[in-house]
Amino acid sequence: MMEGNMWLNDTIGVVPKNSWSIDPFGYSSTMAYLLRRMGFHNMLIQRTHYELKKELAMKKNLEYLWRQNWDIEETTDIFVHMMPFYSYDIPHTCGPEPAICCQFDFARMRGFSYESCPWRFDPVETDADNVQERATKLLDQYKKKSTLYRTNTLLIPLGDDFRYVSVDEAEVQFRNYEKLFDYINSNPHLNAEVKFGTLEDYFSTLRDEAEKINYSRPGELGSAELQGFPTLSGDFFTYADRNQDYWSGYYVSRPFFKAVDRVLEQMLRASEILGSFVLGYCQKFQCAKLPISFSHKLTAARRNLALFQHHDGVTGTAKDHVVVDYGTRMHTSLQDLQLFMSRAVEVLLGDFHDRSDPTLLSHFETVQERSKYDVQPVHRVLDPHEGKAQSIVFFNPLEQTRDEIVMVVVSTLDVSVLNSNGSCLQSQVSPEWKFVSDEKISTGRHRLYWRASVPALGLETYYVVTGQDCEKAIPAVVKTFTASQQFPCPEPYVCSKLEGKTVEMKNSYYTLSFDVSHGLLQTVTGHKDGEQIVIGEEIGMYRSHGSGAYLFKPIGEAHSIVEEGGHFILTEGPLVQEAHSLPKTEWHKSPLSHSTRIYDCGDSIQDMLIEKEYHVELVGHVFNDKELIVRYKTNIDNQRIFYSDLNGFQMSRRQTYDKIPLQGNYYPMPSLAFLQDSLGTRFSVHSKQSLGAASLKNGWLEIMLDRRLVQDDGRGLGQGVMDNRPMNVIFHLLRESNVSALPKTHSLLTLQPSLLSHRVGAHLNYPMHAFMSKKPHEKSFKLPQQSFTPLTASLPCDVHIVNLKVPQPLRFPHAEAASQRFAILLQRRGWDSSYCKRGGLHCTTVGEEPVNLFYMFKDLSAVNVKATSLNLLHDDPEMLGYLEQIGDVAQEGNVLISPMEIQAYKLDLQLPSLQEE
Repeated sequence: MMEGNMWLNDTIGVVPKNSWSIDPFGYSSTMAYLLRRMGFHNMLIQRTHYELKKELAMKKNLEYLWRQNWDIEETTDIFVHMMPFYSYDIPHTCGPEPAICCQFDFARMRGFSYESCPWRFDPVETDADNVQERATKLLDQYKKKSTLYRTNTLLIPLGDDFRYVSVDEAEVQFRNYEKLFDYINSNPHLNAEVKFGTLEDYFSTLRDEAEKINYSRPGELGSAELQGFPTLSGDFFTYADRNQDYWSGYYVSRPFFKAVDRVLEQMLRASEILGSFVLGYCQKFQCAKLPISFSHKLTAARRNLALFQHHDGVTGTAKDHVVVDYGTRMHTSLQDLQLFMSRAVEVLLGDFHDRSDPTLLSHFETVQERSKYDVQPVHRVLDPHEGKAQSIVFFNPLEQTRDEIVMVVVSTLDVSVLNSNGSCLQSQVSPEWKFVSDEKISTGRHRLYWRASVPALGLETYYVVTGQDCEKAIPAVVKTFTASQQFPCPEPYVCSKLEGKTVEMKNSYYTLSFDVSHGLLQTVTGHKDGEQIVIGEEIGMYRSHGSGAYLFKPIGEAHSIVEEGGHFILTEGPLVQEAHSLPKTEWHKSPLSHSTRIYDCGDSIQDMLIEKEYHVELVGHVFNDKELIVRYKTNIDNQRIFYSDLNGFQMSRRQTYDKIPLQGNYYPMPSLAFLQDSLGTRFSVHSKQSLGAASLKNGWLEIMLDRRLVQDDGRGLGQGVMDNRPMNVIFHLLRESNVSALPKTHSLLTLQPSLLSHRVGAHLNYPMHAFMSKKPHEKSFKLPQQSFTPLTASLPCDVHIVNLKVPQPLRFPHAEAASQRFAILLQRRGWDSSYCKRGGLHCTTVGEEPVNLFYMFKDLSAVNVKATSLNLLHDDPEMLGYLEQIGDVAQEGNVLISPMEIQAYKLDLQLPSLQEE
């Protein structure tokens, strides 16, 4: 949005204020919030459940003020016009009778290549003989449509996806409508005036009318933004356009690319933050050329990401060749950003006065590489030579210091890890397992783990060495269960057989128990409170008939696919423990394998979560018309109510209803879903990619992983979804107690995640970026700088830097002294304060004190701070709906953000030495 809005302003001098969004399949209230804070005042939407449209139309509530459900101050209201009928094309927009409206789509006249009207009455040219009959027929539709709305101002959209593609067709539409309008307008007895207009013309006319006439209903909760209309909160999922056709399939279609989308998103943010620091520290030095010369590729990455946000992109509802184009564009941008980040890391760890060419290739490369647009990334293998060291640099894209276990892949067990001071660190090596191959389960390589500590938005260096007088990495102990042949133990590990039906895995927070013969997680016991929660992991499959890229139409319920047998491997070490399962199924090649990991980092966030990784390969015709799920069957009495997020920004309450089919009880889960009981026990699943979720029975939370569909579902795609790729789905599971105790009936109040839950989600969705030296170097070798710490301190735990960027890098060197060349966007997360105040975290919260932008950065001074809109185009906080406080920041630098708000500021970052010049 920011990229597009700024382009419009720069290119044609237009700042948009009306949103036109007719084709997304359901609507999120987050979009209404973001638009309002960008300076928009009006929205138009179309695809909402047909029963909901009917209900709103009967009460003349199709136009309303959309308010966020946490908003007590009424600052988020935005005016919405919902279109009333089935579609947005001409037959479904002039009035309630498509057979008549189609007669006024003049592109369907003979001589054009468009299809005829399905209702057998085609349009005819308007002339003096028929204009009266034609105009009164059209006006009758307008009048019938107008009964669904409150005001005398009516909007009739006139178009389609495939209209106005030639001058002749545009001319025939205009010519005929002009004759019809002239007739209506010249006959006062018809009591109507019709004219062509823009969306802005409609909304401004309507607002003028609403100011003169009060359309409010008795007892109606109105809005100061615009009188005369009701207010509404919530979202519009799950969408159905007719019968029981719920569009819940697209939540999961093509999950591989949904995952790539998120990787590109977080890598773009990381690149913009690193680019900002390079410009901030380099300023007038040669190294400032790096982000400036790279700016066109950063712009391309933003646009490729934005393109994929199309309602047929990230949804997985495009044709195969279009998906290839999307994927190729994103892959190109990922490679570009990796190169840029590698070079930026080198600059920030080097000497800013170095006048060598900043566009040269870096001495670093990313630890993970992706060879093609449609394959999973793989780890580069470190192969340190005797007496040599391989440096690994981590970038932490979060605003708090991170202590966590990190991992690289090595070729040998004979390795040690040093920190930047040269001190030896405890480390662990474990075998790396193959995914769905049971002939040879080990890859022959090893995963090397150690605990890293990286400053907020900063860099830290570690060294992997061999042949060092140092504590070597401790090999994991391997225990196995296999129902069939002998287990091939990877050398040089020692393997033993698992005895018994269940096995346990422990860290300082949890004990996990597994059913060995099925390889599934059973229970989790918390050590702090001794409480046990049943997880009851199940992997199942729906059969479907009529499902397609958009629709989910299962035949009955999902059935478990895991049989007794298969392989189950437990690896135990001082830092990481992993249960790896290759389950037995009815198919020769299992559609998935999965791992469960717990960490011992020493009282860090990572210790409090359980990591699940599902490797999914729904590839091959044996899985046609199958939809794969994982289901957690807990003992939490949630009364079939669960909470799923909208855009990773807010939670929405979801309730399962018997009166609607199974597919209508599926909801989007972009990044989080949780169940909770009345006693305050909560089970959360954080996801690294968008999927769909449901709670079909009490205590159950199921999440769909992938779907393979032969048929088209009749919604315009014209094909099935058969281009499944092998992929990994990663979840972080969290068990919490002492969150809000609820009344037995579950109030309608939407619950918030805990502070810990927010941090877990941030760690999963903003992972650390790792870079390795391309060549091993002498162990005595030291980089010019081992670390980079740009912030004076970690930010409060509920404050998130949405982005730090230089919006127009090409103008950076020529900007005036008083200009604002940087922008920072800050979010204060809303969280459940009844869950032990800081969630066991070492942090403060922003509620007690404001964040000061003047003192946020360690070596850079923030000057000329000014509040702005989220698209950086408006500097009037009142116009954006904010409360007064936001405008005071320029004087003292203090930013006080209300929970759930995102606020943007323009500023300049300067080196003190340059300020003095």
